[in-house]
Amino acid sequence: MQQQQQGEEAGGCQLSGVVSELGPPALLTLEDLERLDEEGDSPRPADGPEDDMEQDRLLHYWQSVGRGHRVDVPRDMAEPIQQLTRNNRPQEREHVPFTLIQRKEKHGELLYEKRQYGKAKWACITMKEEQYEQSICLGFMKLMKYICEQNSSGLYLGLTIPIVTIVHTNEHRSEITRSVTVAYYLPEQLQGQPPQPSDPDIVIEEWPPTIVYSRSFQGVINEMSITREINLLEELLESPELCLEDTFIIAGYTNPAAVGRQKEIWFLQRP
Repeated sequence: MQQQQQGEEAGGCQLSGVVSELGPPALLTLEDLERLDEEGDSPRPADGPEDDMEQDRLLHYWQSVGRGHRVDVPRDMAEPIQQLTRNNRPQEREHVPFTLIQRKEKHGELLYEKRQYGKAKWACITMKEEQYEQSICLGFMKLMKYICEQNSSGLYLGLTIPIVTIVHTNEHRSEITRSVTVAYYLPEQLQGQPPQPSDPDIVIEEWPPTIVYSRSFQGVINEMSITREINLLEELLESPELCLEDTFIIAGYTNPAAVGRQKEIWFLQRP
């Protein structure tokens, strides 16, 4: 998706930190965190003078969850975790708006959708970690801080869905490059005057109107599954040459209310 810069679910997430000597670290999914919170296992924060104590309890709780997956949740995630826990009302999450142009089906199965997305502002951060999973997790944690008061308004902005990642492939679409952009759609009420990020690595970009070809898929998101889904959608499209050749979007619906907690691969039609 071509982007005009205004200024300077994901699946498996390996956060920075602990690596076992017995082998590679296990993966922690954002859905794991939501599911545990949804089931009422995590402590709920209280208002008033006990906020600091509750914040510590939440952080220690998620750190213990992280250790179970051999990952590290750093101390500076305490406030964002508290904010997201307090505001975990999936039914209130704003969806990125679009107009449905076409649904392509075969024998009752939805193959893909053609959608029109309007011009909109997104908060974006580009990561270049060794693995895709590391990039999306580290990028999303930074965006969490922006959403959770680390912005010029000092307010909680609200989580929108999907959170998207922009990936680029090599010429043969067999490998993904290290440059991965994680992006958060700014709620409609903030589109006119987006709060500026405290983190200089996050930029506010205005994306132009774009036609997207979207296909849902299940399972873990990693380099292998992404290239597989790209090739599957390419085979289904009648005119794949109309789309960008090396730039794709993975849309993650970590909202428990989303059917099947689906992910989507997006092809972007050329301007």
